[in-house]
Amino acid sequence: MEKTLHVQGMSCGHCKMSVSGALKNLDGVSKAEVHLEDGTVDVTFDEAKVNVDAMKEAIEDQGYDVEA
Repeated sequence: MEKTLHVQGMSCGHCKMSVSGALKNLDGVSKAEVHLEDGTVDVTFDEAKVNVDAMKEAIEDQGYDVEA
């Protein structure tokens, strides 16, 4: 399954690494591609193992806001 999340506050390479790293640490996330210029993250995941709420929480734990 693929989902695009809209994330506020990402502005640099460190932000990109924090967000993609947090997502990739979740069991079931196979790919997290951050687009700084758009403020989006394309996530490929196994919905049997992880849900969008868990992904939002992982990003918010890094200090960024996720738009629903």
